[in-house]
Amino acid sequence: MTQLNNGITLFFSLLVEAMPFLLLGVIFSSVLLLFVDEQKLLAIMPKNVVLAALAGSLIGFLFPVCECGNIPVARRLLTKGAPTAVAIGFLLAAPTVNPVVFWATWIAFRDQPEIVFLRVGFSLTVAVTIALIFSAQADIRPFLQDNLTRMMGEPDPAVAVSTEPEVSPLLKSGTFLMQAPGQVLQLDAPPAQVLAQVAVAPPPMGQRLRMMVDNMVLELRELGAVLVIGSAIAAFVQVAIPREVILSLGQGPVTSIVAMMALAWVVSICSTVDSFFALSFASTFTSGALLAFLVFGPMIDLKNISLLLTVFKGRAIIYLFVLAAQLTFLLTLVMNLYTG
Repeated sequence: MTQLNNGITLFFSLLVEAMPFLLLGVIFSSVLLLFVDEQKLLAIMPKNVVLAALAGSLIGFLFPVCECGNIPVARRLLTKGAPTAVAIGFLLAAPTVNPVVFWATWIAFRDQPEIVFLRVGFSLTVAVTIALIFSAQADIRPFLQDNLTRMMGEPDPAVAVSTEPEVSPLLKSGTFLMQAPGQVLQLDAPPAQVLAQVAVAPPPMGQRLRMMVDNMVLELRELGAVLVIGSAIAAFVQVAIPREVILSLGQGPVTSIVAMMALAWVVSICSTVDSFFALSFASTFTSGALLAFLVFGPMIDLKNISLLLTVFKGRAIIYLFVLAAQLTFLLTLVMNLYTG
């Protein structure tokens, strides 16, 4: 009974902690959908793939969201036709490389400023590297969920229009705007089609605001459901596998990193408060192990895997997990060996 009570408490604590940031991400996603010109957004992105990955990793300074809120924004970037390097860079770096998390980490580790700056530096290094690896794939859509690829459309918009079956627009998935009697705007159409529809009959601001609210409700309903499932799984694992078991795996320069990465994956704590959690281990764990917790956790944890499944197929998440784990381990191991 005690374990059940602890599991329920952990479940609600994870949910209460994550839901506001998920809502924040959904708001930003809806703002991108209706109030940001995707053509201008893509136009200012660097053409060089390395610079594009770096730019995407730094967008978090404009959209300060955690690992729960960044996923709907990344989804919207992909549907708007953002380069793969930009979307992946943002997805992995935004939970850490943003002013809110930087400030929280500084408050927690003000006596160890190297932890603050190395957290940002390591996160950028991992995010940019993985973004470059994924951008080597000519077409990212085989790694994405089918519903997302349908929203992105075909590589050639003309082909997409000509091969689409004749179905009543009211039977298609997505959000619709009634512009005039008998007319609709399908928001889940490929970006070029949406832009064309808006250009023909731009809706007034009042209708755009209502559309934004409707889209927020739809995305919050979809992503909120999987967040509940992910939080329940994370709470169960935390109860079934006590933290002491993970922490007792080792104190050495190698095993301590593995233990803290495993702990970060299991506890699934929000990036805005994880620095205070890590601070409690500062006296017993190496600086590299603390950084492994602070860098790896916000990128891939047990809770946000369910949210990632709304964007990527399983094999893509495995690639993300393995690459993030390997790069984080190597960077923090070098630090342990250097400072040890």
